[in-house]
Amino acid sequence: MKKNIMNFENVALNEQEDALIILDQTKLPCEIKMLHLKDLKDIWQAIYKLQVRGAPAIGIAAGFGLYLAAKNIDTNDYESFFSKFHEAKEFLNSSRPTAVNLSWALNRMEKIVINNHNKNISEIKELLREECIAIKTEDIFTCKKIGEYGLTLIKNGDGILTHCNAGQLATSKYGTALAPIHLGRERGMNFRVYCDETRPLLQGARLSTFELIADGVDTTLICDNMASQVMKNGWINAVFVGADRIAANGDSCNKIGTSGLAILAKYYGIPFYVLAPTSTIDMNISKGSDIIIEQRPSEEITEMWYEKRMAPNDVKVYNPAFDVADNELITGIITEYGIARQPFSKSLEEIFKSAKNNKRG
Repeated sequence: MKKNIMNFENVALNEQEDALIILDQTKLPCEIKMLHLKDLKDIWQAIYKLQVRGAPAIGIAAGFGLYLAAKNIDTNDYESFFSKFHEAKEFLNSSRPTAVNLSWALNRMEKIVINNHNKNISEIKELLREECIAIKTEDIFTCKKIGEYGLTLIKNGDGILTHCNAGQLATSKYGTALAPIHLGRERGMNFRVYCDETRPLLQGARLSTFELIADGVDTTLICDNMASQVMKNGWINAVFVGADRIAANGDSCNKIGTSGLAILAKYYGIPFYVLAPTSTIDMNISKGSDIIIEQRPSEEITEMWYEKRMAPNDVKVYNPAFDVADNELITGIITEYGIARQPFSKSLEEIFKSAKNNKRG
């Protein structure tokens, strides 16, 4: 029986092994390989090297990783425990600077330690275990809600353009930008999805197409520079993208190439939607220009996908991992608590009020 990627857990905690289990996304689509990571340095490398990727999945992996690190701290003294815990937290946080879910999950775990300083270490470790599991459980709920709201914006048979991979492979289930597609498929709906290849790491070509085809979706792969043409052809009814960090004014940081799609969609009169959980919205950052953009190794452009290096050895390379779609280009930001629209400075505040009032648990 052929393995279906939709049935795999991308990120999991194996307590018998004291290991973080991840699906190595650098091997897809050619090989399905599960990694069992126990050492904190290996977990750091997995996040940095994109073996686990996608803002929500990174946060889940970081939560599990920090719990495993805490579990291995051998002391009954709170101050000593917290010092080593904080060191592990900061180490994991240094793996990638842009995706806010990483620091969000790590800060959430650290808050457990700080708020329970009066408990013994074994009790704190159990609370950390419960918290990292809750982060994953809540992600499934969140993605399904995003999918529900996203489905209200499209109809059966629509053409959707997406960029990078913000699907099930980037989360626990359903995804963010692809959640409406997968949820729609569960309900017998059909869509035509066009996937940008997403240079230079090809997450669209390698990952989005892989999971969409596995879910029976009518999927077409295009080069990044073909987006304008498919829009001009009238094949696109909406653009759905994810986000790694959203500023308080609605500026949305996502995989490099997203801002260009937003500009094209505006020109062709196509609605452009950002689908992301509230954990991706950073209300402490007022605008997109304040977001730190990760710079990736030059080899990702010059040689990663080629049998031989394809660029001169002495050429300079600029390889930002992300860019920012300005808020005026965005039709709506779809979260688990509703759809924010212009002006985002006000609507995002309302989203957070709704989140606070409806906080689960």
